[in-house]
Amino acid sequence: MWGGMNAAEEYARSRAILLEDLDGIRVEKDTAKRAGYLIFDRPPMNIITFKNRFQIRALLEEMDQDPDVRVIVIRGANGVYSSGGEIPGFLKVDRDHMSDLAFNVATPERCRKPVIVGIEKFAMGVSFELAMACDFRIATENSQLALPEINLGIIPGSGGTHRVAKIAGLSRAKEMVMRGRRISAQVAFDWGLVSEVVPDGGLDEAIDRWVEDLAARPQVPLSTLKWVLNASEDAPLHVGMELEGQAFEKLRPGPEFKHGIDAFMGKKKPDFSDM
Repeated sequence: MWGGMNAAEEYARSRAILLEDLDGIRVEKDTAKRAGYLIFDRPPMNIITFKNRFQIRALLEEMDQDPDVRVIVIRGANGVYSSGGEIPGFLKVDRDHMSDLAFNVATPERCRKPVIVGIEKFAMGVSFELAMACDFRIATENSQLALPEINLGIIPGSGGTHRVAKIAGLSRAKEMVMRGRRISAQVAFDWGLVSEVVPDGGLDEAIDRWVEDLAARPQVPLSTLKWVLNASEDAPLHVGMELEGQAFEKLRPGPEFKHGIDAFMGKKKPDFSDM
């Protein structure tokens, strides 16, 4: 017992305190589209504070449990995604309290539901690292992406180095991160760091299109597929094949597969809206 509370109550109280002040972040939900939106809103550049990192994790975890949400979207208000973290704030945190930054930022990867990020104008530092932990990244043509920490005499600390190297390759990661280089949305697309590049002003339509597509997919197989694919990054081939096989066998008797086969045999489009 802690001060008359059990551990669960203490954790719940701490989480409630954490989410009392959402300065710079807001949440919206569209039940018709079955989407939840985490929106950075600290004009003009939507800077992310140290506290925001913990709030991002908590909010995404709640959305992941919300039955009304099938797809999670992260984006910025004011026509900007985010220019990154609050630079002076890094020196205000006690020593040994920032070695686990990557865990909070990696929350989109741990979510069972698909997570889309919409990038406008800037995705710098932690905001780019957060984007790299999402499943799908949509960027407008004028966007610039960077991990510029070397220019401050430090290195990225929220998983960016490894994610860029895994997706774009070691040589490109070194060129980008060791030089603090900004890359365009088109270069990011060519390197595999971005899923789609859309015209400036076209982000809303693109996000809606991706949300509609993913929300229509069978949810249990979709979340299982996300897990299997994410595991393939680190697992040897034979382990990945075993994971895929075991997951396939667990899903095979499920209602989604039966419905899909029935629709196929009946030459109809399957409807997974309630599955």
